[in-house]
Amino acid sequence: MPISVKKLSENIGAEVEGVDIALGVDDKSFQQLRDAFQKYAVLVFHDQDITDEQQIAFSKGFGSIEPSLPNDPLGHGRPVFYISNVDENDLIIPPEDTRTLYQSGNMLWHSDGSFRRVPLRASLLSAKVVPPAGGDTEYASLRTAYSSLPEPKKAELEGLIAKHSMAHSRAQIAPNLLSKEFQDEIPPADHLIVRTISETGEKVLFVGSYASHIIGWPIDKGRSLLKKLLEWSTQPQFVYRHSWCVNDLVMWDNRYCLHRGRPWDSGSQKRIMHRTTLAGDGPTVG
Repeated sequence: MPISVKKLSENIGAEVEGVDIALGVDDKSFQQLRDAFQKYAVLVFHDQDITDEQQIAFSKGFGSIEPSLPNDPLGHGRPVFYISNVDENDLIIPPEDTRTLYQSGNMLWHSDGSFRRVPLRASLLSAKVVPPAGGDTEYASLRTAYSSLPEPKKAELEGLIAKHSMAHSRAQIAPNLLSKEFQDEIPPADHLIVRTISETGEKVLFVGSYASHIIGWPIDKGRSLLKKLLEWSTQPQFVYRHSWCVNDLVMWDNRYCLHRGRPWDSGSQKRIMHRTTLAGDGPTVG
């Protein structure tokens, strides 16, 4: 069956048919998918009943796997992150548990791994168990957000650098969610607010919940600008919202888009997702 790609929204996202990840993907098909990924930034694959090993193999067709950090509570150094509200005994984790609070940071607009000096390039998320309602994921186009800015604003933003921090993100949820070991493992990183994509030369905004402040600016002034840019970037016309089905696999380019999870009845309904991530292509600041 030939691969078909159908656009899902005006500015971001496409649905792919004709791919069976479990059977493997040939080189020609991978090139078609890479081209579609660069164009749409988010690709949706339905009915992909795959193992973690098959997901890892598919992910490697787009780049090098970046394992989770050793002290990350969702990954513990593994190549697959388990994003779930279920514990090792298959019981729902209580809403007040610190593990639940930590994961609620995923409901803030963010780009995976922007707290790293070399931010993550892409993420692939496979749905194993989904709730009957809620738990969607939204994706916002940073490419369109930048191109839609007035030219004077683009000039104003050029060269500005923001400090990105996991601690800043999780502090918006609750204090003391990160262990000292994890904080020591992930010191803040500096990133250009206007980022240039290496292979295309396109410019995108680079904002989100990890962006704490602007280097060289008063904290309040910098945070005010970052808040306005985040609001600009996540306007409805820039967003695709995905409602999950079991065995969906969605992949997104963290350079071209922000994403966030949406609430569901996490105190009584299970949601289990497996994520692989791709290593970045270099720091945004030399």
